[in-house]
Amino acid sequence: MGRDVPVVVFSRDDRRKYREKVHRCLDVFAQMLREARFELERPLAGLEIELNIVDTRGEAAMRNAQVLAAIQQPDWATELGQFNIEINIEPQDLGGDGALLLENDVRARLNHAEERARSQDGHLVLIGILPTLREQDIGEGTLSANPRYRLLNEQIFAARGEDLHLCIEGVERLDTHADSVAPEAACTSVQLHLQVSPEAFAAHWNAAQAIAGAQVAVAANSPYLFGKELHRETRIALFEQATDTRPAELKTQGVRPRVWFGERWITSVFDLFEENVNYYPALLPLCEDEDPRAELEQGRIPELHELTLHNGTIYRWNRPVYAVVGGIPHLRVENRVLPAGPTVADVAANAAFYYGLMRILPYAERPIWSQMSFQAAEDNLGAAARHGLDARLYWPGIGEVPAAELILRRLLPMAREGLAAWGVRTSIADRLLGIIEGRCLTGRTGAGWQVERVRAHGGDRHEALRAMTVDYIERMHSNEPVHTWDV
Repeated sequence: MGRDVPVVVFSRDDRRKYREKVHRCLDVFAQMLREARFELERPLAGLEIELNIVDTRGEAAMRNAQVLAAIQQPDWATELGQFNIEINIEPQDLGGDGALLLENDVRARLNHAEERARSQDGHLVLIGILPTLREQDIGEGTLSANPRYRLLNEQIFAARGEDLHLCIEGVERLDTHADSVAPEAACTSVQLHLQVSPEAFAAHWNAAQAIAGAQVAVAANSPYLFGKELHRETRIALFEQATDTRPAELKTQGVRPRVWFGERWITSVFDLFEENVNYYPALLPLCEDEDPRAELEQGRIPELHELTLHNGTIYRWNRPVYAVVGGIPHLRVENRVLPAGPTVADVAANAAFYYGLMRILPYAERPIWSQMSFQAAEDNLGAAARHGLDARLYWPGIGEVPAAELILRRLLPMAREGLAAWGVRTSIADRLLGIIEGRCLTGRTGAGWQVERVRAHGGDRHEALRAMTVDYIERMHSNEPVHTWDV
């Protein structure tokens, strides 16, 4: 949700005014779409990367305020937990050497931040869920100091009326309760942004939904939570449960969750914002002074504050983004399914795989979403999160096949073609997609390596997780892709 908010108590009148304002924003948004007031698609790639902070033993360190003060860079920000921080990478052109320059830029920024974190007895880790995290590390007291997190926590629990139930069945079973949204802080991800025109938005969102399962299968990096081995990408189930505003009765009634995949292919970006307004009560009913209709009538571009704030509290795995930069509005697809890590090279490879596919699938003469059900795409994501590269995924024309086979036979050639269309230098595309291919051929993802390492260590589980995490961090700094790591 990204926006600072004040500490406040909401009244019934606040909620009524906010609902009216959100509907007004939605009407203005529809008018802007009709009048084609948006900046058109540009081949730019932007990233957000969330990281964990640990001490020298690999345990969670609640020091994000001190680490951020030491980094002193505007592109770094707090995240939900005191052991999290986030970096925002400005959108960049992928053409030519752009993908390599983007990777080098990320590495340079992370290296600088790591150096500054060490001055505060901290270290940064690119990983989906910090393996050493324990339940006692997670509570309302570990939320970051920014008031927006406390307010969000209060509103989610006011809506629920009871503690969160976290229940994940995997290799082992986790069944516990939480009295705050702090478990969500365990989820650290990479978010990929792609700017698209309004006319092309639906095709891009549908395509992103269709490939979400394959993305997660080949990038899984979150096998442990609170000392238990669960799914290969446990982050998916954890995030869905840790922000759920619904008690059991509302789930039974079919009320939509705040974190969800969706329920249908769309025909317009408006479909998603309209769903937000029609189906989700406001968590943060904060109104700004701007009158969006008056702004538009006077020839200015409205920020649509209430609509975008509301959108920021609905966590779609592929989320629509409306933003105004330099007085010009644009739309982005925000891809949110990927975990952080294991290395910057792996992150760059995951991004290249996604951006390559997104250059081909949305423009296919016969769209992929016209050949598979929406439920099949959702089932793919669930299977990939649970089993990683061992998942069986459905794809039109070949049926249900192992994830590695689907990626090697169908998706990698398509991604290679897409990167060529972006103008990415062939040698750079070959290196990045070679990392994806290497994971498929070896069967080793970040999640797989973590599990192998912990099982090889044996003995006390937490000590095994701690030793593995320290080793993981050392290898992360080598920037050698995870499929080349030995056990």
